[in-house]
Amino acid sequence: MAYVRYSVEDGVAILVIENPPVNALSKPVMEELDKALDELRDNPSVKVVILTAAGQIAWIAGADINEIEKLNTKEEAYQVVKQAQGIVNKLENLGKPSIAAIHSLCLGGGLELALGCTFRIAGDKAKFGQPEINLGIIPGMGGTQRLTRLVGKANALRLILTGEQITAQEAFRIGLVDAVVPSDRVIMAAKDFAKRIAQKGLPSIRAALRAVYEGEDLPLNEGLDLEAKLFAELCETEDKKEGIRAFKEKRRPNFQDR
Repeated sequence: MAYVRYSVEDGVAILVIENPPVNALSKPVMEELDKALDELRDNPSVKVVILTAAGQIAWIAGADINEIEKLNTKEEAYQVVKQAQGIVNKLENLGKPSIAAIHSLCLGGGLELALGCTFRIAGDKAKFGQPEINLGIIPGMGGTQRLTRLVGKANALRLILTGEQITAQEAFRIGLVDAVVPSDRVIMAAKDFAKRIAQKGLPSIRAALRAVYEGEDLPLNEGLDLEAKLFAELCETEDKKEGIRAFKEKRRPNFQDR
């Protein structure tokens, strides 16, 4: 692939977008990202995905402005954004946690892609924004929905209606990112966090994600029932037996993801 590459080590995949100079999410980039996500989802050796981007000018500065300029009918525009939303949905629903490792400008579609990740780690010089309103449009890859759910209506509308950028520190304050680290430590911090998760069993990782993501939209009693069913299913796994043995033997478990 020309714009997207990944490597896998110790259960952690590092997925890199590279489309100089600002890693714009053009149609070819999104198509390659879609393909890579399918491969990572189906790869049994991958437990956690780190999403990052090459270069220092921007992490991902948004969609390709030239492609947006050509969207002049509502039918075509609707189809394009629904396809893009589908890719972000795929990232969010991989069945494996994902970490956005953000070192610099994270704007527009870049922020919307980061919002599809389970976690976000930012460099201390990173900036965030949804500048679409400056182009006479609004976010179309899920920004109005995921951002609101993450930081609340007032904070989301502040970013969406002003189009202004905020610092990594402000992003942390409002809950947009989960950690802020020195810019040259972003990937290392993401790797350290990912490795802590990758040591766990994949069945329990997937069950935890299902319980939280699906349960969030259910009434409490239905969410509790989902949790109970997932717990019960895990009690039949080899990983559960290994986890109990390791606890009793006072050693680190050696999960086999089954």
